[in-house]
Amino acid sequence: MRWSLLTLFFCNFIVAQTQYPKDYFRPPLDIPMQLSGNFGELRPNHFHAGFDLKTNQREGLNVYAVADGYVSRIKISTYGNGKCIYITHPNGYTSVYGHLQKVVGPINDLVQKTHYSERSFEIEIFLKPNELPVTKGQIIALSGNTGSSQGPHLHFEFRDSKTEFVINPIFFGFDQNLKDTKKPTISSVFVYPLNNTTVNQSKQPLLLNLALQKDGTYLASKVKANGKIGFGINAVDLDDISHNKNGVFNVSTFLNGNQNYNYQFNTYSFDEMRYINAFIDYPKYKKTGQRVQQLFMKTPFPLSIIKTDSANGIITVEQNLASTYKIEVSDYFGNLNSVTVPIEFDTATPIVNAEPVTSKYFIKATKDANFEKDNMSVFFPAGTFYDDFDMNFDVKNNRIYIHNDVVPVHSNFTITIKDESYPEALRDKVFIAKISGNNRSYNGTVRKNDVYTAKSRVLGQYGLALDTVAPTIKIAKPIQDKWISDMKTIQFTIGDGLSGIKSYNGYLNGNWILFEYDNKTRKITHKFDDGIVSEGANDLRIEVIDNVGNSAIFETHFFRSQQK
Repeated sequence: MRWSLLTLFFCNFIVAQTQYPKDYFRPPLDIPMQLSGNFGELRPNHFHAGFDLKTNQREGLNVYAVADGYVSRIKISTYGNGKCIYITHPNGYTSVYGHLQKVVGPINDLVQKTHYSERSFEIEIFLKPNELPVTKGQIIALSGNTGSSQGPHLHFEFRDSKTEFVINPIFFGFDQNLKDTKKPTISSVFVYPLNNTTVNQSKQPLLLNLALQKDGTYLASKVKANGKIGFGINAVDLDDISHNKNGVFNVSTFLNGNQNYNYQFNTYSFDEMRYINAFIDYPKYKKTGQRVQQLFMKTPFPLSIIKTDSANGIITVEQNLASTYKIEVSDYFGNLNSVTVPIEFDTATPIVNAEPVTSKYFIKATKDANFEKDNMSVFFPAGTFYDDFDMNFDVKNNRIYIHNDVVPVHSNFTITIKDESYPEALRDKVFIAKISGNNRSYNGTVRKNDVYTAKSRVLGQYGLALDTVAPTIKIAKPIQDKWISDMKTIQFTIGDGLSGIKSYNGYLNGNWILFEYDNKTRKITHKFDDGIVSEGANDLRIEVIDNVGNSAIFETHFFRSQQK
């Protein structure tokens, strides 16, 4: 990615602030807007795609269509955005509303009908423009905590209707609903020695000391190096209302006054999301939980928000040439914080050496690689990894050891295990498991005779696991032969100790009924207001199947009179 540094940056910034409609959309909630997460925030394996709007720590708030349009998509999932609505607007944008407690009105009628026609809680519906129109300010749902939500809130985002690129909601006039006079916080700056460089007598990354200056900026301790180096930061943004530590909007770096690296969270595609693992110092994240944003690309990767110079943000420290490196972090409102780093050439002998390399194998990221020993093998297609690296690989004690998870994986690799020891009657109960201590986690496994194959995007230990134990089904309050006319719902907890739940189904008097699943509590819930229950005697049957075909059945009999 090559560019004319300052010119292109400022052009991009101006376009980002002016090309989107400012007064077309209303807020999706009728309470003051507060963010618990912002656009571009760093999340596990992805950048956050929108705003997380606080809902006063509770569910059930009205959620409104932000403009006229039509419901183009409805997705009900146990993970991700949970219950989610997509509204396509005539001006070329689509608004998205996630983690909903329930949808309402005609949308709910369609959802309930689809649940029963497909006999599934998890559904996805795509609609045409004339099928389910909505108007600006129409109540479409109630806010909730469904899917992978960590607490009650509304996930809200915008997408380009044609490209599906997500767009920062701040550009659509919602800056008027937020107050922000606070500068972003730069909590730490790291320097990275590259290509066997020594930095401050170390061949390992170093944390630099920061000194606050009278003008409010920071001065880092001097960097003394003799080759190629890069920098990284920990930074967060605050506003005046929410008090949450959110992601930063814009980062720019300058070497001797010339901009050499920049990113700004304007818009990007879902295909780019996983590049967050190349964007951050992934090994440090796995070891410490810190997400250090690297301000250079050791190996270029196609994340469109990043613009660099010809060196990809990497600095070469040369003899007889002192340099000044500056990092600027700013938010949408123009609040800016900066760190200046003095750099000079130095050939001092390293005191801290690089971590020793003990591996026997080398992975070149742009090439296919296959490793095999005994009855196990792993195949990495080209592009599986972001960078070349030295890899540990071994097979022993019926396990395949594939390095460790401090190296990020971009796309699937394939594990193959051949094992004749299981009798034919049990082979369909065997799967390739990710092994961590005493834990075994399921990987979708394909079997052909005595050969098992699975795909994964996490390095570590793998081996075969046998699951012959049926799932569990528990009811909180027994209802056998009881009248339960005053109960609005019936609830069960389902679980599986090894391969995990694949499917569940409930039947009332032989007819399929809807049970909603909450992955956080492992509870399934049926609401009697769907009108399926019969007057008087009812027979209920629950069937749960795990990922290798073990099944469990729960049956009970109860009585109910219709409430007036």
